[in-house]
Amino acid sequence: MVEIIVAPTVTKLGPDASGAVLVTGSHGGLYPGRLAAAADVRAAIFHDAGLGRGEAGIGSLALLDGLGIAAAAVAHDSARIGDTADMWARGRISRANGAATALGVVPGMACAAAAERMKSADHRSGEVAHGGEARLVLARPARSIVLIDSAAMVDPVADIGAIVVTGSHGGLVGGIPAMALRVDGFAGVYNDAGIGIDEAGIGRLPALDARGIAGLTVSAASARIGEARSTFEDGIISRANRTATVLGAAPGMRLTPLLERWAAGE
Repeated sequence: MVEIIVAPTVTKLGPDASGAVLVTGSHGGLYPGRLAAAADVRAAIFHDAGLGRGEAGIGSLALLDGLGIAAAAVAHDSARIGDTADMWARGRISRANGAATALGVVPGMACAAAAERMKSADHRSGEVAHGGEARLVLARPARSIVLIDSAAMVDPVADIGAIVVTGSHGGLVGGIPAMALRVDGFAGVYNDAGIGIDEAGIGRLPALDARGIAGLTVSAASARIGEARSTFEDGIISRANRTATVLGAAPGMRLTPLLERWAAGE
């Protein structure tokens, strides 16, 4: 029997994902797509993260289509990112790749109904090239700026006190405050995933405030989700928590000059 498994983040898949239909709260960018393929899923449903710059929020759909793997994404204005229970209950499909469309998955379909249709997909295993997701540490006078394409790449020791710039969405994964940033950094920066329903795309910011960590999101339209370098170089601040606001952050500012000032100790 084909199983449907749910996972708030695609970065934590177990062996049960092999041959299953995956419903994940992760954005549908290239990195989550590669992880889903590496886990040998039969099919996958992601969150579209507001589509964003270059439609990066659904980049995995074409990637997986090339492997013959059915994939779709739910609309950011229908369900909360990082919350698979909400995706299952309220999520509506916004985009589907060719393999999913052939199974009858279409925009507007309920997430649960789409997952059921995907159970009939052929199980196709395929090699996918590694995308080079990595850490880049920019040394600065007062504190380092750490660029990581996924928040899962944070180093819980080396990144203490650092400015952590991610390509990840700003939603609170699984609703767990500790998942907002898994290190006591100086700041955490994310993509707002289009902000979306219930403003889920900025859910990490209050959780960071409670820990005295500056929290920022950049608009999905300004930076490609899943790419920390784009967050850092292209990002325009969309929201800032209280801690960040006290330090001079405000919506509409370019991210790079602000972080360089913080990194210089200004």
